[in-house]
Amino acid sequence: MYEFGKEEIAAITKVVESGNFMRYRGGEGGFTETFEKELCSKFNVKYALTVNSGTSALICALAAMGIGPGDEVLVPAYTWVASALAPLAVGAVPILVDIDESLTLDPNDIEKKITPYTKAIIPVHMINLPCDMDAIMKIAKKHNLLVVEDACQAVGVSYKGKRLGTIGDAGAYSFNVFKNITCGEGGALLTNDEKTYVRSLIYHDAGSFTRNYASHVKEPFFPGVNYRVSEIQGAIMGEQFKRIDMIIAQLQKQRKIMAEIFAKTNQFTIVKHNSPTDAVGLSIRFESPEAALAFKEKHQIAPLSESGRHIYTNWEPLLEKRSFNPKMNPFNWIQRKIEYTKDMCTKTLEIISCSANIPLPYKMAENEVRDFANKLVS
Repeated sequence: MYEFGKEEIAAITKVVESGNFMRYRGGEGGFTETFEKELCSKFNVKYALTVNSGTSALICALAAMGIGPGDEVLVPAYTWVASALAPLAVGAVPILVDIDESLTLDPNDIEKKITPYTKAIIPVHMINLPCDMDAIMKIAKKHNLLVVEDACQAVGVSYKGKRLGTIGDAGAYSFNVFKNITCGEGGALLTNDEKTYVRSLIYHDAGSFTRNYASHVKEPFFPGVNYRVSEIQGAIMGEQFKRIDMIIAQLQKQRKIMAEIFAKTNQFTIVKHNSPTDAVGLSIRFESPEAALAFKEKHQIAPLSESGRHIYTNWEPLLEKRSFNPKMNPFNWIQRKIEYTKDMCTKTLEIISCSANIPLPYKMAENEVRDFANKLVS
C-alpha cells in the first residue's frame, strides 16, 4: 500500500552525489538523523533510532532493557515469527499467549502465563489492528513488567489518539516492503526512556564507542552488533514518512466504506477493534472453518490459518528449541521446564481458522471500493 516516486529518487540522488553513504560519515544533520527527528516530532516520542529491520528493533529494545538469560517474555501465538525469536537473540525465552477475537494478545491469557521469571510483554499490533493497550499496560504495571510494542505491521496507526509503538516502554517499527511505508528493509526503535535509547544506540552499532557522540554517552559501552542503516535508507524514509498521515487517512476512508457494506451481511462479522475511532485494519470472522474455506474458494482470500510463519505451529526452530550453538542455547538457562506443543494455544488456532484479513483497495476510487466490497458479500 506504500507509495514510491520521484521524491525518493531525488533523495537517493542527493546521497549518491554527496558520497556520504554512511550515516556517521556525513556529520550531524544527515538524512537518517533528520528522519529520526521528524519521527519523534510527529509521533510525540523523545527518542527514535533507525535500524535495519523491525526484528533488529525488537532485539535492541530487549537488550537495552536488560532482558537476558533466565528471563521469560510473553508473545502472541499469532504473529510474524520474529516477534518470538527476538527474545532468544538476547538469551531469554518466549512464552506463547493466546490471542482473542481482536486477533491480538488476550489480556486474560497474559495473566495466566505470568510467572516469577516473566520480565516483559511483546504486544503485536497485527495487520494494522491494535492490541488492547489499556488492559496490557495495566497488567504490566501490576506485575512490574516491561512492554515492548511490536508495531511493525501498524506503522502510523493510532490507539485512542496515541501512535502505536509509543505507548509501551519501547516500540518497534518495520519498513520492509510489506509495510505501510518502506525503504525495502529497515526499522526503527522508539522510546521515551533515555537509558533505553542510549543502550540501544550502543547495541545497534559495534563501533558506537568510536562515534562523535561517544563523549556524551553516560552509559558504559559494551559489545554491540551491526544493525545500522545507510543514508540511502534514511533518505528514502524521510520522503516516505511525509506520506504516512495521507496513507493512514486513505486506508481509514476505504475501510469505512467497506465496513458499512460488510455490516449488512450475515455471511461473516467484522473482527472486534480495540480502538474503533482509529480503525485502519479490516478483518472478518466466520462461524466455522468451513465457511472461511468456502469464502476462500469463491474470493481467493484465505483464512489466517494459512498465513505460514505467522502461526506458532510453524515455528520449527522454536518448537524444537534449536540454537546455532548448543552452549549458547537460551533453553539451557531457563529456571523452569518449558515445553512447546502444537496444541498449546488451541484458542488461537480456532480463531485464525475462522478469520480472514481483507486487503484494503488502497488506490481504488470510491465506486470501485464499493463494487469490491459488494462482490465479497454477494
